Amino acid sequence: MSSRVSENSLEDGLDQPMSERMDEKERQCQDEDKTPLDSPGPKDTSSYSVADSTQSNQGVDNDNTINDVEKQDDNSDTLDSDKSFEVKFDGGENDPMSPKNKPLLRKWCITLLVSFSSLCVTCASTLYTSTYLQLEKDFDVSRLVATIGLTTYVCGLGLGPMFLSPFSEFYGRRIIYICAFGIYFIFLIPCAVAQNIQTMLVVRFFDGLAGSAFLSVAGGTVGDMFTKQTLSMPMTIYTVSPFMGPCIAPVMGGFINQFADWRWSFWVLVIWAGIQWIMIVLFVPETYAPVILRKKAIQKRKDTGDDRWYAPIEKMDRSVTQFVLWSCIRPFQLLIFEPMCLNLCLLSAILLGILYLFFGAFAVVFTHSHGFNQWQVGLTFLGIMVGMIIGVSCDPLWRRNRDRLIRNNGGISEPEFRLPPTVLGACLIPVAMFGFGWTSYPWVHWIVPIVFSGLFGLGNIFCFSGIFTFLVESYPLYAASALAANSFARSSFAAAFPLFGVQMYNNLGYPWASSLLGFIALAMTPFPYLFFRYGKRLRGRSRFAQAS
Repeated sequence: MSSRVSENSLEDGLDQPMSERMDEKERQCQDEDKTPLDSPGPKDTSSYSVADSTQSNQGVDNDNTINDVEKQDDNSDTLDSDKSFEVKFDGGENDPMSPKNKPLLRKWCITLLVSFSSLCVTCASTLYTSTYLQLEKDFDVSRLVATIGLTTYVCGLGLGPMFLSPFSEFYGRRIIYICAFGIYFIFLIPCAVAQNIQTMLVVRFFDGLAGSAFLSVAGGTVGDMFTKQTLSMPMTIYTVSPFMGPCIAPVMGGFINQFADWRWSFWVLVIWAGIQWIMIVLFVPETYAPVILRKKAIQKRKDTGDDRWYAPIEKMDRSVTQFVLWSCIRPFQLLIFEPMCLNLCLLSAILLGILYLFFGAFAVVFTHSHGFNQWQVGLTFLGIMVGMIIGVSCDPLWRRNRDRLIRNNGGISEPEFRLPPTVLGACLIPVAMFGFGWTSYPWVHWIVPIVFSGLFGLGNIFCFSGIFTFLVESYPLYAASALAANSFARSSFAAAFPLFGVQMYNNLGYPWASSLLGFIALAMTPFPYLFFRYGKRLRGRSRFAQAS
């Protein structure tokens, strides 16, 4: 799960308050002079869709990209004259060209389209795991070699957003969707007709690379269209879709590969992606305000013959290369110099790594211990999905808890107030892992380990929602880079864990293999609580964070 389910949401935005907080922080940052840390490069871009969405939600007047390109002129009269030819939305958001002025039904149709596209991308990551048995026989390879196809795809999901997000800042969202998803569709076909494992492994990487656009850019489209007051529900629907994809895919794949050839797993994706691409071309317009204004300025110059009309994005003084380069460097700076960012990214990386490890481990556990066939193994993943749905439905409770903390703090909000769900989630994960492992015996009813897997899904959502929002608020100037760092860490672990998962469960035994993962998660449990208690003090010493 996407993105940027990530993957590439999860490809981040999980709730309205986070979006509101990002808007407030970015507006504050625009009123301040840039720090030396920010001066060498462009505005942050992220591999996670939430950062894009909140940035885009501000509109032209509040967009960092636009503000960065406005230059000072010694002659104020000349400056005023130039500003008078700057193209803006007539009447603000009431302008028919403004994405926020689209009919509500159309906004929701666009939201559902980009959400289903994200779901398609993350489904492709784990639907592949259902083909292992047939793939090993057809290509005469081991399970380890077959698993590399999952690894290469997730690597593509992790790397793609670092390049695609910056490009969307220059060229808009629609062109990225059409090109990237078109390439994603094309590279699914070689997967379906591959005659050797080498072809499969290579094209899977490029497929993930192209599909990652919806994990990094699509959240921006949702944010472009809705105001802060109406953003919560559509953004929740979008951000849940990358998490649901990896859980739905084994259910689909179990039935397909039980009753048909493994190639049909990819032909189903080809049909799905083809329909999605056609609908994107026909029904998803450009929603990025700076690019819309650039088109408006071009038309204005054409109609009037006056070349002085311009859009702010046309005055940018930096190159695409510089923009992309800086968006790739700063996430690693945060991982190296920021202990809070490093530890929370490590926790979320372990969680996603375990989730992807389960796609091999579940088949081993439920086949050997309970005699499940392939489609029955696929259904066992519904436990994780139900846990995630319950986690999302608990969001109003966490909002009320945050409001209480703010009231008790004299009406002042702190980034640490976003961490309570992560504190609870970090405690649930070890319990889920130990419970799953020690109830995997044949004499224990199969529903018991599935219940513990649901607890794991619940803990995942709690952890991710708190971590994403905390990073955004703790690093307001570098929110997108903080989320990009998180996405890179998650993708790295998700790509690596499946490579040793099955071997670990076979060699250590089901209880101790799960317990080993539980001990690793247990070692990370104190960090969310420590950051909740002492995070403000750490932010005060940080090079990148801002203490409230």
